[in-house]
Amino acid sequence: MKKNFIYNIVYQVLVLFLPLVTIPYVSRILGANGIGIYSYTYSIAYYFMIIAMLGLNNYGNRTIAKIRDNKEKLSKEFWSIYFLQVIISVLMVILYLLYVLIFESQYKIIAIIQIMYVISSVFDINWFFFGMEKFKLTITRNIVIKLISLVLIFVLIKTPEDLWKYVAILAASTMFSNVILFSFIRKYVKFVKISLKDIKKHLKPSIILFLPVIAVSIYKIMDKIMLGLLSNVTEVGYYENAEKMTQVPLSIITALGTVMLPRVSNMLSNKKEDEVKKILEKTMPLIMFLTFPMVLGIIAISNDFAIVFFGEEFKKSGYLIQLLSITVVFLAWGNVIRTQYLIPKEKDREYIISAFLGAIVNFITNLIFIPKFASLGACIGTIMAEFVVMFYQTYVLRKELNIKKYLKDSSTFLIKSLIMFIIVILIGKLIKDSKFIRILIQVFVGILIYIILNIRYIYKNVNIKNILNIIKKKEG
Repeated sequence: MKKNFIYNIVYQVLVLFLPLVTIPYVSRILGANGIGIYSYTYSIAYYFMIIAMLGLNNYGNRTIAKIRDNKEKLSKEFWSIYFLQVIISVLMVILYLLYVLIFESQYKIIAIIQIMYVISSVFDINWFFFGMEKFKLTITRNIVIKLISLVLIFVLIKTPEDLWKYVAILAASTMFSNVILFSFIRKYVKFVKISLKDIKKHLKPSIILFLPVIAVSIYKIMDKIMLGLLSNVTEVGYYENAEKMTQVPLSIITALGTVMLPRVSNMLSNKKEDEVKKILEKTMPLIMFLTFPMVLGIIAISNDFAIVFFGEEFKKSGYLIQLLSITVVFLAWGNVIRTQYLIPKEKDREYIISAFLGAIVNFITNLIFIPKFASLGACIGTIMAEFVVMFYQTYVLRKELNIKKYLKDSSTFLIKSLIMFIIVILIGKLIKDSKFIRILIQVFVGILIYIILNIRYIYKNVNIKNILNIIKKKEG
């Protein structure tokens, strides 16, 4: 468990670092229009990709985690789940190709290249290795491939006409990453004969977990498609880059959730629910301790940051970052609730309802606000959707989890983060040097102030030993 957490932290640091290197370069080369075309066409390909996976990321992860100690059963369940995935994935590849050939006209070449994302779903068995808690293998592979992609982007992307190369690099890296991972499967399972009945038994439960995936995608991905249709791809470009910056704090937050889901699933299968609840009482304050300062810090520097980081053309992205940063709080809270209780506890009905409520709210607000406010309207829809999802999931679990304690323990970090935020804003107004220098000073002072304000909590809780103890559970 310690190793898994460390591997995830290392990987998330890389995930944070690479965009800081590539996004400024790519944004200036391709411009808002090029970024928008990539985001718009990827969003469509993404829908075919998630249908191909049919909720298997969560279902497969959970299923494997429960039976990983029984190799005979593990082999049978893996192959029966995987053959279901192959059947649906191949069908989606065919349907996507038909879509591109028949319906796509404006961005046909880019859309054809994006098919590699859909093909990658045929080989995507990350769910198996996550269920087995073999994070080192998946993360090492991802690090190597991402570094290769980084080099290729700087070597090959030189003009706006190189958009197709950029799309090809990203899509191919995802596809090859999955193909390479598949070569390691023989070490953990043996091939067994699978009947149609074995495959069919996984269809219904995977569809149940697919429903929230498709619902969540409506307010995660559909907003970009609606922006492209109801506004233009340049607005999609502004929104895409703003959203990428909100993913920075989220990548740190989800590192813990990725490790915890299979472990909590295994604990619940062994009737250790009380221990799971105790873990939640420790991880929720830790996550909010990290979330509040990151969100308010990003809001404080976003206007300067958007210009320095993306270029003058993306000035509007600064305002979008401020709005979308609000959703990080809702997502952080909800991520703990979902990955450490709702999904492992198999409360699929509640998960599905929450996701569809968010999708409905997002779709309606997008229809109302995008035609009037373009990318700003998409931000409004996303904020409302994420709040509804978080609120409903919390509400339905109010009798099972100690929500009041979570709120009480987390509120102190909000207050201290607001103090930091006010000081950082004032510093920004006093410093008249370059935007880059102003950002550096604001970030340094903000971190220093927050550490000072929370020195007692940090001393007691935020050291590597205690963080690992939060997620470590002794077997037996």
